[in-house]
Amino acid sequence: MRHMNKSLSATPRALDLAREVLNIEAAAVNALATRLDDNFLLALDVVLRCKGRVIVSGMGKSGHIARKIAATLSSTGTPAYFVHPAEASHGDLGMITSADVIIALSYSGESQELMAIAPTIKRQGAKLISMTGNPASSLAKVADVHLNAAVDKEACPMGLAPTASTTAALALGDALA
Repeated sequence: MRHMNKSLSATPRALDLAREVLNIEAAAVNALATRLDDNFLLALDVVLRCKGRVIVSGMGKSGHIARKIAATLSSTGTPAYFVHPAEASHGDLGMITSADVIIALSYSGESQELMAIAPTIKRQGAKLISMTGNPASSLAKVADVHLNAAVDKEACPMGLAPTASTTAALALGDALA
């Protein structure tokens, strides 16, 4: 059993903060619904026409979300798996074929690890779908299809921890699945 320090016990203010987090994240997901456009249909078409596997990749928190999207796709019967982008450039790119589709997640769209493997993915002939919060990013520009997962703000009071942005990416991945 965990020992609780009474000076750290929750206050009624904690409920207000928790509600604010949930409201910010709900607003981020609702905003996605209003932004869905032909790019979503293009991405869906690319996934549906995939003759190989759907490979999902991302660094850091985006990587955690990418793993979950791959698992959800697998649950729907779509052959899918996660590839860590840093390990991909050390041999794991050999698993990717021209019949595959890669979904790359990076909120900034500037992840060095994803940008390092994008040229090889394109050279191999695989389709690349990017999911970023920045449609003008390097990753969005190199992708065959870009999905805009931008959020107005993070739920983190300091705007540092990816909260609403990871929730939005997760929900967008679920919609694609």
